[in-house]
Amino acid sequence: MRFLPPALAAAALVLAVTAHAQTTAPQSGSPQTPPAQTLSSDLLVPGGKTVGKVMLIDAPKGVLVRIEAQGLPPGWHGMHFHEKGDCSDDKFMNSGGHVHGDAKLVHGLLNANATDSGDLPNLYVGPDGRATVELYSTLVSFDGATGRPALKTAGGRALVIHANPDDYTTQPIGGAGARIACAPLE
Repeated sequence: MRFLPPALAAAALVLAVTAHAQTTAPQSGSPQTPPAQTLSSDLLVPGGKTVGKVMLIDAPKGVLVRIEAQGLPPGWHGMHFHEKGDCSDDKFMNSGGHVHGDAKLVHGLLNANATDSGDLPNLYVGPDGRATVELYSTLVSFDGATGRPALKTAGGRALVIHANPDDYTTQPIGGAGARIACAPLE
């Protein structure tokens, strides 16, 4: 019987800590943890066929990009954010040039003088035509709040996948070639 009081004290302490933790834990969606803004779009190939999804997730210092695709040519492909959210033509030229700030556009993730905010790493498509990637870009912002070019705009933007890999240095698009897929980000 002499162990009963310490056992009761320990049980009371556990209950007190548990009750405190339940009353002080931040609620989901509270000011400490606002829900992230997201933007989702179909990934289209010429003819308007959907071959995947692109999702943008707002983050404190940039944008998280998720891509899931199938039916693309195997190999490495350059990717860029483009100025306009228009993927209505089969060559995706209506999407305009790369997203960039006010400076003259200089392309290349490996170029020390680059100003191209639309630059992204290459996408690898497996032999089965499938690609899944999650990447992070600090060159753009979701809504422009950080001073970097915004992806969520009135006219929209586009994520464009090219036929060839981007060499990250050559002007104007790193040798990435034709536009083979486009996701209007509106």
